[in-house]
Amino acid sequence: MALVGWLVTRIETTRAAASVLARATGTRCTATLLLALPAVACGPGERTPGTGDDGIGSGFSAGDDGGGAGDDASDDSSPDDGGSPLLDMPTSGGDGGGDPGCGEGQLCGECEIPPHLPCDAAADTPLIRALGLNCPDEPQYQLETTGSAQALGKRSSFGNLGAFPPQEGSQYLVLGSGPVANLGNVNSNCDVDLGAFDPQTLPAPLVGADVGAETCTENPELIGSGDCSNTVAAQLSGTVQDYTSITITANVPDTVNSFSYDLAFFSIEYPIYYQSIYNDMYIGWLESEAWTGNISFDEAGQPISLNAGFLDYRDANAVTDPQCTGQCSAPELHGTCMQGHAGTKWLTTTAAVVPGEEITLELAIFDQSDSRLDSYVFLDNFRWGCEGDQPPQTEPVG
Repeated sequence: MALVGWLVTRIETTRAAASVLARATGTRCTATLLLALPAVACGPGERTPGTGDDGIGSGFSAGDDGGGAGDDASDDSSPDDGGSPLLDMPTSGGDGGGDPGCGEGQLCGECEIPPHLPCDAAADTPLIRALGLNCPDEPQYQLETTGSAQALGKRSSFGNLGAFPPQEGSQYLVLGSGPVANLGNVNSNCDVDLGAFDPQTLPAPLVGADVGAETCTENPELIGSGDCSNTVAAQLSGTVQDYTSITITANVPDTVNSFSYDLAFFSIEYPIYYQSIYNDMYIGWLESEAWTGNISFDEAGQPISLNAGFLDYRDANAVTDPQCTGQCSAPELHGTCMQGHAGTKWLTTTAAVVPGEEITLELAIFDQSDSRLDSYVFLDNFRWGCEGDQPPQTEPVG
């Protein structure tokens, strides 16, 4: 695009319009940049690749080794190899082009979302492809797993009413504090101790400490000092048991400034242990120059757990739950081991990142204070975006 046209586009197009256009078309949209924060030297702890069996039962396949590019994965994509196209903007040079106010880590010119085609139809598709990453001719990222191989798997449906279809492609990834194979069986008790996967406290890079009276949105200098969201500590009420996680290491495309993913959480701890110390929890932990800490929490600042955060489907009447006084029913959970228990709808988490940086995203679920009465999370539809002018947020899909 010519320099004059590019400048007019930069002036007249708002961030909100850019975000809407990018989501609707998956193509280019104009956005100005927002984040240029100090880098944080953080990294994940030791990981063990997950392994498991092939497909088991209707709509389900057990965990695999993550597949994809592995340790050699990188984001050195170009227009020739199917990755992110180059920015359509002037470059600095003798003709006076370029943006003199654009520095390292800034999104200059147009926000451009890399193209994506789902590639998870095969029953033996790797876990990372079920999440929406590492498809052919697209940037490749590293995925590692922590926990029991029984607690990692994939599904294509859940429940008698079909309330949990894939949000991208044909399958979604499942993590549990119990065996994934038990989840879709109404006759299974979903009450299994996975064994020696009990770190007692949150493993690195996760920490249970708030950054203080402010959040990192209010004071970016707090990034790297704890949980930027100040949401996890208040819900940690016991030891960490049956810890299961995936860790994604990715180079952020130079043409985007955010990412999103979809999730749904379920727990058999409801109704008996609702509002008790047996508060099973899901955490989406981001290590970025823009944010360190939990990014999946509700508008009230509560993480996704048994005791808080979007527990919309309640198929029982907990005496400690003021929302259920003999009236709660959730047929969406029927036909599964969550019948008579509780879960969320599909939710979307969105978080800002810095263009070009390397991020670590750990998605984890665990029991608290015991290793019984399991909880699960569905994960799907990871995608890059143009919404980096907002703090992390989670909201219901649709």
